[in-house]
Amino acid sequence: MSKTKKSVRNVAAEYQAGAGGEFHQTADGTHPQLTNQRGLVVGDDENSLKVGERGPVLLEDHLLVEKTQHFDHERIPERVVHARGFGAKGYFELTHSLSGITKARVLTKVGVKTPVFTRFSTVAGNMGSADTARDVRGFAVKMYTDQGNWDIVGNNIPVFFIQDSIKFTDLIHAAKQEPDRGFPQAQTAHDTFWDFVSLVPESTHMLMWIMSDRAIPRSFRMMEGFGVHTFRLVNEAGDSTYVKFHWRPKLGMASVIWDEALKISGADPDFHRRDLWNAINEGNFPEWELGVQLFNEEFANKFEFDVLDATKLIPEETLPLKIIGRLVLDQNVENYFAETEQVAFATTDVVPGIDFTNDPLLQGRNLSYIDTQLSRLGGPNYEQIPVNAPRCPMANMQRDGHMTMIQQKGRVSYSPSSLETDSPRQDPRNGFTTFPASEGGDKLRVRAESFSDHFSQALMFFNSQTEPEQNHIISAFIFELSKVETRSVRTRMLGQLANVSPEIAQRVANGLGMLDAIKAVPAKVPVRTDLPTSDALSILKKAVPGLKTKVIGCLVEDGSDAKTILALKKAVTAAGANLKIVAPKIGGANASDGTTIEADFQLAGGSSVLFDAVYVLLSKEGATKLSREGAAVAWVHDAFVHLKVMGASAAAKPLLDAAGVIKDDGLVIGDDHKAYLKRASQGRIWSREPGVCSVF
Repeated sequence: MSKTKKSVRNVAAEYQAGAGGEFHQTADGTHPQLTNQRGLVVGDDENSLKVGERGPVLLEDHLLVEKTQHFDHERIPERVVHARGFGAKGYFELTHSLSGITKARVLTKVGVKTPVFTRFSTVAGNMGSADTARDVRGFAVKMYTDQGNWDIVGNNIPVFFIQDSIKFTDLIHAAKQEPDRGFPQAQTAHDTFWDFVSLVPESTHMLMWIMSDRAIPRSFRMMEGFGVHTFRLVNEAGDSTYVKFHWRPKLGMASVIWDEALKISGADPDFHRRDLWNAINEGNFPEWELGVQLFNEEFANKFEFDVLDATKLIPEETLPLKIIGRLVLDQNVENYFAETEQVAFATTDVVPGIDFTNDPLLQGRNLSYIDTQLSRLGGPNYEQIPVNAPRCPMANMQRDGHMTMIQQKGRVSYSPSSLETDSPRQDPRNGFTTFPASEGGDKLRVRAESFSDHFSQALMFFNSQTEPEQNHIISAFIFELSKVETRSVRTRMLGQLANVSPEIAQRVANGLGMLDAIKAVPAKVPVRTDLPTSDALSILKKAVPGLKTKVIGCLVEDGSDAKTILALKKAVTAAGANLKIVAPKIGGANASDGTTIEADFQLAGGSSVLFDAVYVLLSKEGATKLSREGAAVAWVHDAFVHLKVMGASAAAKPLLDAAGVIKDDGLVIGDDHKAYLKRASQGRIWSREPGVCSVF
């Protein structure tokens, strides 16, 4: 047996549980000591240096700083993470004041429209990857307030993989393409990712989310956004209130299913960015509500989990959202590079009245974002780039540097000074002040024990899903782990899933053919089975019926009825949706009355995966002809197995039969467009799913 195989096999014996339930692996045998760049041996690579167990991270943590800074500068000029992004401009309007809770004017002045730049992104893929990869989606909003820029730098998932930022470098290295071979790209279905997370039990809750349909959204316009961390709001008197930020889409949430996502990646790798661009271009401006969860120290102390733990959430049923404003995106960018590619977000971009907590992941992000921009955008003047520049007055003593764009006049570039009467000076009354939290304790590299329950909220999330959503999570685990070549990694991951639920582990193991491989992995805190479910965590339970801005694809051929097409288009438009015509030729088709039916897509380039619902409007001759055309059969078959509502003319039966379509309540035959659109507005036909795919 080789040393490598022996090391992999015996990895479970190297676990040393920390106070927070994290695993530590120590140097011995074939594993040399871990050092920093200067050869200093690292004693703890799992925890940053804090004041006490739950205190702030210390700037003197040179190991954290070195590790983070090296990671920040790994890519030039592409972003290390969130490289593939798409942006739009608009405004934030406050509808309910938080006066008395915060002194931030953007959250107290009702009716003011604050300009914003919003960037959506995937995390793992490079710039050339596809939009519909299974991944976390970045959801970052830059508000140009009259007190300075405020960035809510979040994701479409409210929790994260890790609790301490010192592990962020390791997480991304594991998720990215493997360094010796440069693949796979934009996916986690490979050994290094699952090796890492199987050894980091705190990631288990997040794994449930990224294996769910949240990781394959239908559109940027139909996904939620979260600030992830707990922040502080501070009022004029200096009192603090904890806050979590949520963005809720007015269109409701929607996702694609996995096979559909794979085919969209081939049919249109720019699916999400094209969707956002077209919606704004057509005047269908996407909108989100800004909700906040507000709570005090007493609530934080009584809550079952630590509010500083980024792998945990506060259920909306426990602490309801307060809706305070709306985000509207009504303008596409004018130059992708100048705006979307150069926009620079930072968690430290806050305004007076908004402050940080001791969340150890947030504390590290506060270092990392600015450091990254110094590399990506050429130096310390990246905030002078128009998309990053504040819209309020700006004056300071910072001078020169690479790519400076402001001609700062005068003799004085220091403080204090007496040579000029108009030099900028500090303003204690209106300036940013840090909340004076009382901190005390020893300098420690340790995880708080209040962070140690890694499985209870993972089970809560799974139990909160509908049956189809649970099936998708199981199928996703099976697919991803089937791509892992190292059996011991798959075995260890099954052991982690068994900590969440033996049933979940058994279902995944059954799909992998590894029912005999479920072996317990050490858990500091057993899973709690008494947590109530949360409907807010399910996409389908919160779905908003309707067809507004959705797209219906209509397949035609020579001989299709022009009047029926016009009637369908009228009904679809009245429902707020768009009708797109797909024909064997881009020039269109000859209707039965001799007119030309204009086509939006050629059949091979207009796959049914691009549409939310479909209609097959053919004559008997046209259906017979297309039943011998592979692309047409695939078009109809994909729509059926992707659980889409289908409408069809009675004469389309030969093509439906060739595609294996079976009559159910999601198939509407005839020209009752009202009945068809009513059914389509309710979403996919989930009852069809067990008959068209394996469910483990």
